Amino acid sequence: MTISNQSISAPNSISSNSISPNPYTMKNLLKWSALGIFSLALLYMVWALYLAGEPLFAVVILALCVGVVTVFGQAKYYTARFIFPAIAAVGIFIVLPVIYTSYIGFTNFGSRNLLSFERVTGQFLRDVSVDKSTERPFKIISDGDNYKVLITDGDNTLLSQSILLDSTPLELSLSIAPAPTNEPLAMREVIKLRTQLAQITLVMPDGTELQPSGLRSFAAQQNVYELQPDGVLLNTIDATSLTPDQKQGFYVDDTGEPVAPGWRVGVGFENFNRILFSDGIREPMVQIFLWTVVFATLSMVFTFSLGLLLASILQWPHLRFRSAYRILLILPYAVPAFISILVFRGLFNQNFGEINFILNAVFGIKPNWFTDPNLARAITLIVNTWLGYPYMMLLGMGYLQSVPEEHYKAAALEGAGPIRSFFSITLPQILPPFVPLLIANFSFNFNNVVLILLLTRGAPDIVGTTIPAGQTDILGSFTYRISFSDSGQDFGLAGAISTLIFIIVAIIAYVNFTAMRNYAKKKGVAR
Repeated sequence: MTISNQSISAPNSISSNSISPNPYTMKNLLKWSALGIFSLALLYMVWALYLAGEPLFAVVILALCVGVVTVFGQAKYYTARFIFPAIAAVGIFIVLPVIYTSYIGFTNFGSRNLLSFERVTGQFLRDVSVDKSTERPFKIISDGDNYKVLITDGDNTLLSQSILLDSTPLELSLSIAPAPTNEPLAMREVIKLRTQLAQITLVMPDGTELQPSGLRSFAAQQNVYELQPDGVLLNTIDATSLTPDQKQGFYVDDTGEPVAPGWRVGVGFENFNRILFSDGIREPMVQIFLWTVVFATLSMVFTFSLGLLLASILQWPHLRFRSAYRILLILPYAVPAFISILVFRGLFNQNFGEINFILNAVFGIKPNWFTDPNLARAITLIVNTWLGYPYMMLLGMGYLQSVPEEHYKAAALEGAGPIRSFFSITLPQILPPFVPLLIANFSFNFNNVVLILLLTRGAPDIVGTTIPAGQTDILGSFTYRISFSDSGQDFGLAGAISTLIFIIVAIIAYVNFTAMRNYAKKKGVAR
């Protein structure tokens, strides 16, 4: 009986195992389904970017797709899955923009050189000359679902056949006909049909072909330029020519003058030569560079000093209402920076600001905060210190608590006062952990474009420059104005300046880090 039970239960067990789902199979199915959907989305983006004429970004997305499938699709790359997103983000959002910006610095890319050579050539070939003597006003007559085009030629009324307007090219013959009794379409209705009207060619009884020359008239038109086998554009009206110059990125006329628009070409180190050897660019840039270094250094020193001072005061055990003071002093850090900057811009307004109102009432003075270079620079430092000290204060309050109390007691027994204890005990012990934060603070302020653009907008301007440059401009805002604020937007020059900024910031950060690390080692507190 026992044997019989075993013989019966064994097949049931085998049958149960054979029909239960394998969790590993389901897991793999879900994984590859997710990878497949994600890869298809990325491949669609690759195709769309390629069709849009952006092969570089298409290659980047394709590389990302291959990386995702490789890392997350194979078990041997399991450990790489934890760092791959960070590496991909750094590559796409940091390395690629830096490389692309540097590449722009070696081109003539700007407001006059935005298009490709093919698009510039096509634009010239689409230029037409309108024969004003053949210009005729027209009207659109509704004929049920169809329309007729009516043109008045002297005493004659010319009418086309009834057609259904669509987006296909149409050639309509005009013939003399009695004036129709139907009312013509109103102008707002004609405007709705402008796309369809652009495809119509009207043939006059004498064979003259008319094309739309506006929303109210048709006229005979002729292409201005004709492409020659050697690539030269021949002007069919005055027999002049335009010759492509691949070095300049422009078509040049018979006198050698470039004719806009142009196309993007590589210019080598021309933009860097302009920065180094053009007086109208080099002199203001050197001045702006020096002010940028001073601004970043003083901002770092002031925020660190004020933050550490307030942190030391708030750590004093006999200070009453310390919690309330901490909340009040942290408030500037809680308010969005751009709001604080705009508030300060109003406070320092030379005519209506509260600061000048108080100074005028008490001392009888009204400083020109935004027109005097020194005062404009002073308010940038004041506002930046106000925005930056709460962060340093919070860090200082934490670092001060790590200094052993026994050191202060020993210093007190030796007769050291508070100031001596601060510089001999406190500062050497809290400075090493502050080093990377101070370097980050310096680098941030070196490119603190938001503060400058919202507070002073670079004003007052530097006189005698060939590019937009201001007394309070830092390199970042200076580059922004060249790229986007100037009427002659020069992205190539801005890219060259950005490349130099990147190199300079890297060098300065490395020097600062080395100097502070050596100082910490000298004090014997760095490991």
